[in-house]
Amino acid sequence: MDSALDTLVSIIGGVALLLWGVRMVRTGVTRSFGAELRRLLAVSAKSRISAFFSGLAVTAALQSGTATTLIITSFAAQGLVTGAAALAIILGADVGTTLVAQVLSFGLHWLSPLLIAAGVFGFLAVKRSRHKNLARITLGLGLMLLALQIIVEASSPLRESQVFAVLVQPLGREPLLAVLVGALLTWAAHSSVAIVLLIMSLAASGVFAAPLALALVLGANLGAAITPVGITWASPPAARRPPIGNLMIRTAGVLAVLPVLHWLLPYLSLLGEAPERLVANFHTLFNLAVAALFLPFVRQTMTLVGRLLPDKVVADDPGRPKYLDDGSLDTPAVALTCATREALRMGDEVKKMLQAAGTVLRSDDEALKKETEAADDIVDHLHEAIKLYLTKLNSEELDGHESGRCVEILNFTTNLEHIGDIIDKNLMELASKKIKQHTAFSTDGMAELEAFHRRIVTNLDLAMNVFASGDIELARQLLRQKTQVREMERKYIESHYERIGARRPESVISSSLHLDVLRDLKRINSHLTSAAYSILERAGELSESRLRENVKVSSGRSVASPDIS
Repeated sequence: MDSALDTLVSIIGGVALLLWGVRMVRTGVTRSFGAELRRLLAVSAKSRISAFFSGLAVTAALQSGTATTLIITSFAAQGLVTGAAALAIILGADVGTTLVAQVLSFGLHWLSPLLIAAGVFGFLAVKRSRHKNLARITLGLGLMLLALQIIVEASSPLRESQVFAVLVQPLGREPLLAVLVGALLTWAAHSSVAIVLLIMSLAASGVFAAPLALALVLGANLGAAITPVGITWASPPAARRPPIGNLMIRTAGVLAVLPVLHWLLPYLSLLGEAPERLVANFHTLFNLAVAALFLPFVRQTMTLVGRLLPDKVVADDPGRPKYLDDGSLDTPAVALTCATREALRMGDEVKKMLQAAGTVLRSDDEALKKETEAADDIVDHLHEAIKLYLTKLNSEELDGHESGRCVEILNFTTNLEHIGDIIDKNLMELASKKIKQHTAFSTDGMAELEAFHRRIVTNLDLAMNVFASGDIELARQLLRQKTQVREMERKYIESHYERIGARRPESVISSSLHLDVLRDLKRINSHLTSAAYSILERAGELSESRLRENVKVSSGRSVASPDIS
């Protein structure tokens, strides 16, 4: 009993180590070359052949057909590639997943200690992010080889186990059941690479007979097609169609090959009689055959899927994010770019609110006031979506620059959300009082409020440019605006009190509203200038409470730093 338990624990540990090694390779490649791989997929989708080979190459690097499928389905959802091109890429990805099984079937276990040592010492020795990820890839490959060796050695006693033979016997008699088991295991592991390598190891140790091993490989291919369908189930139809098309193709291939497995075995043996070579070769040939048969018909396949899954006609929801692509989360640099684009879109919505607020205060437009109040819900929804999107990023996989950018995006969108609240709950409330009380600002007072409002709108544009570009000179300019806005406020308050002293009726009646509008616009500007802080702090130009004295600007002049308290 103890021996059986030790065997089971060793096999489970080997499988876990294999899954972890595959994940380390995928993570290292994604972190090092994710942006380049995504660009390759995007630019190669012009023809079926180039799309197929780009899918093959990217998946051979990532060792995850699911990852490639999710990337390309996100492109399809955004209209960046056609459904037919996406399906061609997925067919290439299915072939790409077979390459690691081919390489590891040649008995490279002796490389495991060297790769693990090189990966660990390399990771500890280097500091650059890309070099660390290359070390992670090396370590992951070493762990995969070690895991396969553990599985082979641990499973050897199972050849003599009567109990295990009884458990496996139904699978050998019922190939369809074996296919379903293989599909279930692959779906649960979310890695066809790991499951095929596990099948290969157990076949090499004599635990699985060749027909059973091949049936399980068919199941692994079917399970690999099921996983992306499940992950994209809640996505728009354009994103769901390519995985569903691939599942249909793969199902047809499995059903066509399953009845003739025994007939194919002698021909497969000609390429290599060793069980591990038999499994690896069958896995590759099956995917090549499916690709060769269906690649010419990807357009027709997607047309059929389009009829089964048509586009849904839905009203455009301005509060729904447009650029937050979950398929980019494995590549932090790309995910942060998506979040930046959505934050700028959020800034555009806030700008519309701010411009509308000025119109409402001037014209007493009740309908526009209600629209402006409703627009705050759009801003709140976008803020919540961006915040939740960024929390999905694994903080442990972000380098220093990416972590800083993530914080900048969160701070900027939080300040935008506060500005939306000020417009909705303060300025629009003041507008309501003005409308209900039939209050009018004096001509001079209205002109000052409009000038102050225009300055704040201009500063909002400047803040968005600072956030998007990270330009230090623009950040200095934005921060200096805080002092200038404070000076404008002081000047306009003094002018207002002079008009009150002159007993101008409009100024006396509107005094409270006038001062509150100035105050709220100044508060909005304070939130805007926050966009400059992190950039100037990173450049070493920000002390605890002010810009450093004598900061050199691009013209070469020394600028005395304004108080930013």
